[in-house]
Amino acid sequence: MNYKKIVVAGSGVLGSQIAFQTAFKGYDVAVYDISDESIDQGKNRMMNLKVRYQQDLGATDEEVNLAYNRMSFHKDLSEAVTEADLVIEAVPEVEEIKKAFYQQLRQVAPEKTVFVTNSSTMLPSQFAEITGRPHKYLALHFANEIWLNNTAEIMKHPNTEKEVFEDVIEFAKSIGMVALPIQREQPGYILNSLLVPFLEAAQMLLVKKIADVETIDKTWMIATGAPKGPFAILDIVGINTAYNIANAKGEAGNEEFKKLANVLKSEYIDKGKLGTGTKQGFYSYPNPSYLEPGFLDS
Repeated sequence: MNYKKIVVAGSGVLGSQIAFQTAFKGYDVAVYDISDESIDQGKNRMMNLKVRYQQDLGATDEEVNLAYNRMSFHKDLSEAVTEADLVIEAVPEVEEIKKAFYQQLRQVAPEKTVFVTNSSTMLPSQFAEITGRPHKYLALHFANEIWLNNTAEIMKHPNTEKEVFEDVIEFAKSIGMVALPIQREQPGYILNSLLVPFLEAAQMLLVKKIADVETIDKTWMIATGAPKGPFAILDIVGINTAYNIANAKGEAGNEEFKKLANVLKSEYIDKGKLGTGTKQGFYSYPNPSYLEPGFLDS
């Protein structure tokens, strides 16, 4: 593995984390997004990450400033991918958006560049041919808050070259991740095969008005000893991601998920409640009620 220049395409919640973590571990990182507004939002996320790395990891001012300065920001994709060794795609979880991105990327990326997707639910084989380099394409999936939840699921498809698969595993380790090789394609990988049904079950309890957010989370936390309930996790994941997954299932004909998608859009997204990144989601931040003393007792 001889990766030096890394490109992260998409500076949303997870894209910004991937870029900052990679830069924090010493790589030069080019961050690509589609507009000045998106890039400015990404930069704001990076500034917040500097604070989190100091709080959570004890990083120094010098360390987080060096990480930030190792990043460059671009809205011209051809400029961003000049000399790129690895492009990590973290664009929205919508198949058409990803396909359009790969159609553009394949035209401007150097021949040597390896492409990986951070998709939460889609398989690399869905996009392998459209990348123009199926042998140099696979999935590299991170959990949210990657500086703390440092898993990296590396999933190949049947045509991924063995050397490329092994190189991406080594890259994941080099940025402080615990590399989790997945030998066969699995929708949702390992983490989301477990997590998505759990989060969907919680959301359905809410939509069906079985119980409110706090009661559902409290039930899970008390009964299992977990530090967070499903809605606290959803705030970290981002409500846009939950909506995209529910909307896709709704458009495929599932009426329950169509109703869930409508609730997420009207009650949360349209009101700017997107999760921890906007300080409002199912809870209000920085002091959500589930962290208050006595939450589990009342």
